[in-house]
Amino acid sequence: MIEKLAVAPSRERIEFVRRLWPAQPRQLAQIQVEVRRWLASIGLTGETQDDVLLAVNEAASNSVDHAYPAATADDAVELIFWTEPGVVCIEIVDHGAWQTPAAKSERGRGIPMMGRLMDSVLIHHGPAGTRVLLQRRLPEDPVRGGTATRLDHAGGNAGTRPLLRSR
Repeated sequence: MIEKLAVAPSRERIEFVRRLWPAQPRQLAQIQVEVRRWLASIGLTGETQDDVLLAVNEAASNSVDHAYPAATADDAVELIFWTEPGVVCIEIVDHGAWQTPAAKSERGRGIPMMGRLMDSVLIHHGPAGTRVLLQRRLPEDPVRGGTATRLDHAGGNAGTRPLLRSR
């Protein structure tokens, strides 16, 4: 469950930001606060904001928990946030090693959950780490007004996995 933390209202609309955090469990709460601020700046609130926050938290938690088996002080989780017309995009990046989920495990529900919460989830893993791209249509395009256009999954190559469905 994502704990709702108070966030000071932002006067400025954020359309692009890149930020790095140490890959440590105690940083996850600060990541949530910052992402909530970014989403509020584009007018995203309520259930849609909660869905995006939960998906981002899951991807960031996976980076913290699984990407760096021999943790060091240099391990990092990077978030890149940007908007496109009618869509918010957040990419979660680590530079660790991909851990193939065990076939029979009590864990492993996070990736399908991200797919249910977001319109598009794309995971790319390789020698340089893992990138998770999350995309969600905005309820109404705050720049142009009206309904946002539908997202479709892009095809991928080895190590890239589009997940589940577009909404």
